[in-house]
Amino acid sequence: MIYIKTKKEIDYIRESCKIVAETLQLLKKKVRPGVSTFELDKIAEDYILSNNARSAFKGYSQGGSLKFPGNICVSVDEEVVHGIPGNRILNEGEIVSLDCGVVKNNFFGDAALTVAVGEISNEKKCLMDVTEQSLYKGIEHALRNNRVHDISNAVQVYVENNGFHIVRDLCGHGVGKYLHEDPSVPNFGKKGTGPLLKKGMTLAIEPMVNLSTYEVKVDPDGWTILTQDGNPSAHFEHTILIEDGKPEILTIC
Repeated sequence: MIYIKTKKEIDYIRESCKIVAETLQLLKKKVRPGVSTFELDKIAEDYILSNNARSAFKGYSQGGSLKFPGNICVSVDEEVVHGIPGNRILNEGEIVSLDCGVVKNNFFGDAALTVAVGEISNEKKCLMDVTEQSLYKGIEHALRNNRVHDISNAVQVYVENNGFHIVRDLCGHGVGKYLHEDPSVPNFGKKGTGPLLKKGMTLAIEPMVNLSTYEVKVDPDGWTILTQDGNPSAHFEHTILIEDGKPEILTIC
């Protein structure tokens, strides 16, 4: 079921999204060589709680999976998404994807970004830039009376024209009343197909882009998604609102 949100519901979603955006910007400033992924998780938890909200990820379970133990997902280099915070220390030259979900007043926001740890290779810089720009290409097509796969196709075309690979096993989603709602928002697809975009829909658009293959695998921890070949991946995400005109990006400070 696709939910069309009321003005009051959108106001609540906007509040949760603001906390998400602020948390990610705080974490971005803390990323440096020598920091553990657990430290980043603790910073996020403290900030979220200070805003009378809670992590949407901690304790999350889907389809009988193990409950996610972290407040945020911290995915380093070959980890595509859903990396569990822990003892891993960030090293110079790595890239780290930070994914944050917040629930306040029973409404959700969700976003992600990828950050360089110190100086990184030009190849990784290009991967990050293309992934981020593909997100905005998708958002440009999140217009009332377009179709979901107009977003998907815009992302796919931009990524593949730049020589990178879209992860196909994972996708974006509706968000707001629940962390994951219909419709699914894949990052590849045929223009003019998929559900109709209507005013009041809130979507999490999130390209996950790999350096050298779209294939992924699941780590034995049951959560972390890894590139099949061990090469790096990048991830950017915004929660957006479908309006009469341009979509509104809710997860922005």
